[in-house]
Amino acid sequence: MLNWIWLGFFISAFAAALWQWLGLGDAEVFSRLVTALFDMARLSVDIILVLVGTMTLWLGFLNIAEKAGLINQLARLLTPLFRRLMPEVPAGHPALGHITMNFAANVLGLDNAATPIGIKAMHSLQSLNPSKDTASNAQILFMVLNTSSLTLLPITIFMYRAQQGASDPTEVFLPILLATSASSLVGLLSVALIQRLRLWDPVVLAYLAGGAVALGLLLTTLAGLSAEALAATSTLVGNLTLFGIVIAFLLIAALRKVNVYDSFIEGAKQGFEVTISLLPFLVAMLVAVGVMRASGVLDALLDGIRWLIEGLGWDTRFIDALPTAFIKPLSGSGSRAMMIETMDTFGVDSFPAQLAATFQGSTETTFYVLAVYFGAIGISRVRHALGCALLADLAGMLTAIGVCYWFFG
Repeated sequence: MLNWIWLGFFISAFAAALWQWLGLGDAEVFSRLVTALFDMARLSVDIILVLVGTMTLWLGFLNIAEKAGLINQLARLLTPLFRRLMPEVPAGHPALGHITMNFAANVLGLDNAATPIGIKAMHSLQSLNPSKDTASNAQILFMVLNTSSLTLLPITIFMYRAQQGASDPTEVFLPILLATSASSLVGLLSVALIQRLRLWDPVVLAYLAGGAVALGLLLTTLAGLSAEALAATSTLVGNLTLFGIVIAFLLIAALRKVNVYDSFIEGAKQGFEVTISLLPFLVAMLVAVGVMRASGVLDALLDGIRWLIEGLGWDTRFIDALPTAFIKPLSGSGSRAMMIETMDTFGVDSFPAQLAATFQGSTETTFYVLAVYFGAIGISRVRHALGCALLADLAGMLTAIGVCYWFFG
């Protein structure tokens, strides 16, 4: 599937460029395509350079935690749940601990920690995979849940809205939460349907109910905070949690007679090797995304949607925010630029700007995550992973539109 999608990016870009040249007289389009190729290749190297430091850091600390037995202890806490969602993963396997830490980092918005921990989880799951070039059921479920994972505190969205002069920077908080919840639910249900997982099992329902109660309590606590207080609370909680985890790893490992320095160096070496192996996969995905963006395919798609919606007589305001939604699965920085451009064009408190912010906070850079997570372990056959992840993105996008009309009219 990934092979045809990757090829389709280039073919659709070439077809769109031909139309712009022969039909619209734009002779510069092929120059933009070639520029995009080299720009994306250079961007891939820039990303890898940043990721090298992050990966070596966190895989070093994770190796300390593993040597101290902390990952196995964390895995045992969720064994009853994952034994039903990932039946091929043995009870207490270290992968379960890594998955738990990854989800916790995503929920807290700690992206710098979530990515290396997620890659470590993929490596742990790969040790159980009988077909090394094909994604296993457990890897697919983890990847889809990762791309649609719930983010409780989208602080960067609030910061951009505050910088643009929004009257209430946090007014998109609940719309983002509802949209990302819908995305996570659809991602889980789609994978469960294909893999025939028993979500109605009492143990699964108990975990989901517990999570829902905890989420409700957190929302009740955060609902009354101002934008400044919410940002300050998020920064404190995130940084305190992150550094607290590091200190806990070090102290517990030292008490258990683990050589923390040697363990860190051992894990850091693994992080460097894993990151360098990602480069070919990242270049392949980013150059395909780059040429499609430069070709004008997305602009043509937006024009087609606008023509259809106007023909049906429906409200068209949401179309002005769609560039953010379409770009987000392809590029995080690109969608962020689209969101800011929408704020500048229509006003930060306008409906398109509110919807663009909700899109930005409730969807994920699916193709980047897929390239990094599966590329790290050499997976070339992703099976239904991409389809389920994109379906989750679509659910988040449609929910965002509906919720924003509900909240903002």
